[in-house]
Amino acid sequence: MKYDYLIVGSGLYGAVFAHEAKQAGKSVLVIDKRPNIAGNVYTEDVEKIHVHKYGAHIFHTNNKKVWQYITRFAEFNRFTNSPVANYKGELYSLPFNMYTFNKMWGVVTPEEAATKIEEQKAEAGITNPQNLEEQAISLVGTDIYEKLVKGYTEKQWGRPCTELPAFIIRRLPVRLTFDNNYFNALYQGIPIGGYTKMVENLLDGIEVVLNEDYLANKDAWDAKAEKIVYTGPIDAYFGYKLGCLEYRSVRFETELLDKPNFQGNAAVNYTDAETPWTRIIEHKWFEFGKDDEGQDIPKTVISREYSSEWKPGDEPYYPVNDAKNGSLYEQYKELAKTEQKVIFGGRLGEYKYYDMDAVIDAALTMAEKELA
Repeated sequence: MKYDYLIVGSGLYGAVFAHEAKQAGKSVLVIDKRPNIAGNVYTEDVEKIHVHKYGAHIFHTNNKKVWQYITRFAEFNRFTNSPVANYKGELYSLPFNMYTFNKMWGVVTPEEAATKIEEQKAEAGITNPQNLEEQAISLVGTDIYEKLVKGYTEKQWGRPCTELPAFIIRRLPVRLTFDNNYFNALYQGIPIGGYTKMVENLLDGIEVVLNEDYLANKDAWDAKAEKIVYTGPIDAYFGYKLGCLEYRSVRFETELLDKPNFQGNAAVNYTDAETPWTRIIEHKWFEFGKDDEGQDIPKTVISREYSSEWKPGDEPYYPVNDAKNGSLYEQYKELAKTEQKVIFGGRLGEYKYYDMDAVIDAALTMAEKELA
């Protein structure tokens, strides 16, 4: 046994645990099947723009402990997430706020907006929302649901809103103010220099091997360490023997454009059903159009995002948290308990939608428990 810990996956969970284990004096090896570190937060430099290769990641948290921890490894800018919704060429503010209500209905005061929402909720006759459609109408009324929620959500999840659970949309911010900040978070921003640099700092001094598929050579890797921290898909670990957990996957079409500005915002959501992509990300606006030296960047990079049902070979992104998949995960979780030397962690290892701050918090909590 050469190492105390073999960490499978160099995303946030794996990198944080690896850092904490090394700090505790443990010998650590990190492996990743990709050719790069940082998992889905990996940023790739294109024309001095930090491109979020696996989808936009905006760090936000109310957890002071996590914020104080992660800012040891990166300085964060003051980026505030204020997406725009494009419905057939009409532009609306996200989150839903007074700008949205004024554009939709011509209302001017918060009282008028609240009255309009209550009227539409009453017309729909919803008192106890049973699915996403009913939950959305009870939050924002029928007009906003039809224009700004329905098409986008059904593209993203590949299922009618009436078949999706209500909880998916409960955290949707609705404000009777002109506050354009999507997240109700005390701390928010993008790491200056990109996420890859931040993860490099977490993994400083730790041995990392890339382009290595742990499951393809599992016995040999297991023999190298006392314990394994596994952050890959839990069903893949067990050879899918109980069946495949379902995910939504995302395909990106990324283009470098010879112009300084494509859409004027980091994120524009396309909320009609007819547009095949869910949103377009213009990466340079996460850092205000500037490079690391503070200079204006003359070109721009955009990514169109297409949501699809996951199939083997695709990248799994969002767990489908319905009753069927929840039940199957619980069975895999029971199997995981029999693996004495393996810790299952992170979004794929725990089949859980995790914000970045929650992943870091979970990794720190596990490290405290494991390394005490």
